[in-house]
Amino acid sequence: MDSNAVLDIGLDALILAAKLSAPILVTALVVGFAVSLLQSITQVQEVTLSFVPKAIAVSVALLVAGHWMISETVSFTQELFTRIPSLLSGG
Repeated sequence: MDSNAVLDIGLDALILAAKLSAPILVTALVVGFAVSLLQSITQVQEVTLSFVPKAIAVSVALLVAGHWMISETVSFTQELFTRIPSLLSGG
């Protein structure tokens, strides 16, 4: 196994991690921004007011994107398993 193969697998793993975390992070960012905007407009500064909507939104995002996330992870793992013979033979 050469260094190019290791770098290729590492790059694919980082891209997969970014793709899998994007729906959750974007959801938390948008909901957090909306709640912060609402808090600044109404001048209500309550910590739980920002936490509970984000937790609910992230849960909904996991329910919506969960199947896609699992299928992406499974396909990446299957691709790694199909690469094993070529990695071991060096070709």
